[in-house]
Amino acid sequence: QTLPIFIDERPILLRETSSGLYRLSSHILANTLVFLPYLLLIAIIYSVSLYFLVGLCPSWQAFAYFVLVIWIIVIMANSFVLFLSSLAPNYIAGTSLVTILLATFFLFSGYFISKESLPKYWLFMYYFSMYRYALDALLINEYSCLLNKCLVWFGEGTVKSCLITGGDVLDKKGLHERQRWFNVYVLLGFFVLYRVLCFLVFLKRVSSSKR
Repeated sequence: QTLPIFIDERPILLRETSSGLYRLSSHILANTLVFLPYLLLIAIIYSVSLYFLVGLCPSWQAFAYFVLVIWIIVIMANSFVLFLSSLAPNYIAGTSLVTILLATFFLFSGYFISKESLPKYWLFMYYFSMYRYALDALLINEYSCLLNKCLVWFGEGTVKSCLITGGDVLDKKGLHERQRWFNVYVLLGFFVLYRVLCFLVFLKRVSSSKR
């Protein structure tokens, strides 16, 4: 829903910033501040309706981290759409661009295809995928709560042995608790990056319209 809003605002933004009514940086900052609490509310509603229903880690610290990651994912996606709206010529092209690129990021996030299964010439997409860091953050949050809990047992009755623990899942994925906040910082970096890129694109458009 944000894409048509951004595209509809674009001609007004370009006209008013070109005439000097306000600075482009002020608009980008105001847009960010307006959306942050709204998207936080969406993240909280989504998390509350999902987290305990699914039965994820029963810890308020884990829940708070889950809400934080979901919020950052949403504002990052919002920032990405804002950037694409500055490039797209119209709503239809913008929608196609958003759909294709987000699907590509999902594909290379490590959820559908593991890092080890990717051809070497596509490996760079794994590191460029913003959803890869979100997935890693959520996996660490959940399985750190189950480090020593057996998830898969072998055998029956009293003769059983543990095959897989939460720690084994993290080891298999190459994840560690110390990466918990690293992934958050990377996601915030994507958020800032797309805002800066959007600013630069609009700045070029404003400069061109003044000529």
